[in-house]
Amino acid sequence: MKLTHRRGLLLLGVSAALLASVLVYLYFMSKADETQNYAQARDLVRQIKQYNSQWENEILKARITISHNYDPLVSPLVEMTRLWQAFETAEALHGQSDTPAWRTAHADYRDALAQKSRLVEQFKSHNAVLRNSLAFLPTAEDGIQAQLGQLADADKLRLHNIATDTYDLMLSSLEFAQMTTDDKAADILVGLNKLAINKDRLPIEFHAPIDILSNHIALILREQPRVNQLLEQIEAVPVAVRLDDITLMLDRDERAVALVDQQYHFYLLVFSTLLVLLLIYMAIRLMRSFSEINRVNRALLSANDELEQRVEERTRQLKDTQSELLDTARQAGMAEIATNVLHNVGNVLNSVNISADLVTRKLRTSKALGLGKAMQLINEHPDDLGRFLSEDAKGKMLPGYLNQLVEAISLEQKEMADELTQLSKSVDHIKDIVATQQSYAGASTLLEPLEVSTLLEDALRMNAGALTRHHVTVLKEYDEVPRIMGDKHRLLLILINLISNAKYAMSDVCNHARNMTLGVKRLDDDTLQISVTDEGEGIAPENITRIFAHGFTTRKEGHGFGLHSCALAAVEMNGHLLAYSDGPGKGARFVLQIPLIIAEGESCPSPATGASC
Repeated sequence: MKLTHRRGLLLLGVSAALLASVLVYLYFMSKADETQNYAQARDLVRQIKQYNSQWENEILKARITISHNYDPLVSPLVEMTRLWQAFETAEALHGQSDTPAWRTAHADYRDALAQKSRLVEQFKSHNAVLRNSLAFLPTAEDGIQAQLGQLADADKLRLHNIATDTYDLMLSSLEFAQMTTDDKAADILVGLNKLAINKDRLPIEFHAPIDILSNHIALILREQPRVNQLLEQIEAVPVAVRLDDITLMLDRDERAVALVDQQYHFYLLVFSTLLVLLLIYMAIRLMRSFSEINRVNRALLSANDELEQRVEERTRQLKDTQSELLDTARQAGMAEIATNVLHNVGNVLNSVNISADLVTRKLRTSKALGLGKAMQLINEHPDDLGRFLSEDAKGKMLPGYLNQLVEAISLEQKEMADELTQLSKSVDHIKDIVATQQSYAGASTLLEPLEVSTLLEDALRMNAGALTRHHVTVLKEYDEVPRIMGDKHRLLLILINLISNAKYAMSDVCNHARNMTLGVKRLDDDTLQISVTDEGEGIAPENITRIFAHGFTTRKEGHGFGLHSCALAAVEMNGHLLAYSDGPGKGARFVLQIPLIIAEGESCPSPATGASC
């Protein structure tokens, strides 16, 4: 019987070890969380798409500009290449690009980007030639008109039609550059023919300027359709479509990983429940064994009363030894049960590492602590455990309590798994910020009516998550200012960067509150001032003049582009951006001053008199 009992205990021990091994395996299989990795990959793709849109905008701007600076057509491509390398590196680390579908998607994107780069280079070449000719037309026509003005009055009257035809031909060429049609081209060809005929009627000194003007107009007639064709071809290159395909593949892979992770969590819950039930069954078996031993001891004592005097001492020693062994075995069993339960429950809780704070609070109030209370009751009755379980009111409730404890622990496991689903609610806040940012994503250079305070609130909302995380308090000192006419995109770009920099400047502040002050006021009738003041690390005197330089930064993770781009945006709005600081550790103040253009229909109280203008 003892051999059978030992085999049963051995089988239960092997089963518990097997279940524990399965739980450890499931824990490590479900521990890896890929959500952040996919979010980072999508963010890289989103940034590439933004630079692609910026690239296309710069190409459209280059079509109508007279500047020969093509750096804006190169910078987005450099950033797209850098971000794509970061994206491919992240994929290689997580094994996402090993499938044929991913390799095909990568190849399609690289082909589209190479095709677009080739077309842009061709566009730069043709557009440069076209812009030069368009810029020279007024000068060439003015030269001809000036020479005509030096002729005698009789010759002026006779050649009046030639001057008019020359001027009309120049205007037709400029219109052709803006609206390229076959009719316009035909009109220009007729005008060139008339100019060639009129040249013979003019003195010899007019021939060279007329030939130069004719050559430039012919070049415009040839290059403008080619430039327009290149723009259409550039627009047709499906770079954004390839990026959307990659985003869809990321979403698909993420859903597959999430599904597998949910399955592992379900299996983890099932096997945890089985292990708890097995441990409880082993505890019941042990308690029954202890009860049987006590019954046999009592029977032996009753049957051998006549030997009690002779063996009393020895019996007492045996009982003491047996009691110590029982206490030791019971304590070891309790420790093993508590260790296994806490360890495996901890594994389940730790697997939900994104919701770690919430799960930790649940663990601190876990019903599993009731198991210790139950074992405490058992420890209080080491010598009469059988009587306690069968006769005592608390003892009778103990098995039922343990069953309820199992159900409670199972319910806690389900609640912890449900906690993971609550993560989706935090995405709503991110969507709000992204939606707000996207509403300002257009790169329009047109002036439009703006509420400065509303624009500041939008910039704060886009930085809300980081400000809350860094415990930054925002103080607002807004003077009453009317609606202004301004460039919404550039203003928002500057405000977001200044607020973000102020937040980072206070990230190491621990000896006082982290206060950021936003100010709006009119300096005079022509100037509006917006300021962002922080109480952070400050700026060294030698860096005040370098703070807006391209590539200069004092942060390890900084790139030195933010303040430089803000300064450029301020200049583009005919304003300027200034920085002030009393030195390291004394905070900093950034001041944006732009021309004050009152929106139509707005009253504008003067800062000095309060009178309307």
